[in-house]
Amino acid sequence: MATSAQFRKLYDDLFGVYGELPCPLNYRTVFQLLCAIMLSAQCRDERVNMITKELFKIAPDPEAMAALEVGKIAEIIKPCGIYRNKSVNLSNCAKMLLSKFGGEVPRSMEELTQLPGIGRKSANAILGNGFGIPGFPVDTHVIRVLSRLGYAANVDPAKIEAQVVAKTPPKMWTNFSHLIIAHGRRICHAGKHPECETCILSDRCSYFRNHNGLL
Repeated sequence: MATSAQFRKLYDDLFGVYGELPCPLNYRTVFQLLCAIMLSAQCRDERVNMITKELFKIAPDPEAMAALEVGKIAEIIKPCGIYRNKSVNLSNCAKMLLSKFGGEVPRSMEELTQLPGIGRKSANAILGNGFGIPGFPVDTHVIRVLSRLGYAANVDPAKIEAQVVAKTPPKMWTNFSHLIIAHGRRICHAGKHPECETCILSDRCSYFRNHNGLL
């Protein structure tokens, strides 16, 4: 389990490479961010942006989304993974926003996770990117990078989130997640052969030591 100092150094080293990273999803409102984040599960950001470009032409807000037939939503988002479930969640989420939250995306973890299709990871991303409220989203890249480094005590997203936020200041959280995700996509990718030889973190990485007989 990593210390506060180790997390701080990790942040600083990744920041030195990637800097302050914006959310890679295209949106104009927090509702559109919510929809894009929901669509991003098992789907690349580039494809999500292509899909939302068309989706938001006819359903840019909760009212328009709630008025669409689920089948029409599914037709538009079909290039996205698990599109049938996502189309139902988009419709139900828009309807709940209208019925329970006055058509506005709520600003708390407790309320966001009441919405269909929104878990802690998505809620943290909405809070951090949509409202500037610190949140640390934990996705598969975050789990993989921190686990390989030996900084995560387990692979449970909620426990990793709790560990990181307990040992880092809130102002770091949103960009810290962005930085780790970027590194996971570009260098520490899934599979048996990440680009360890060019990784700036190999000097402290348990995975690198294990696979190079350095223990």
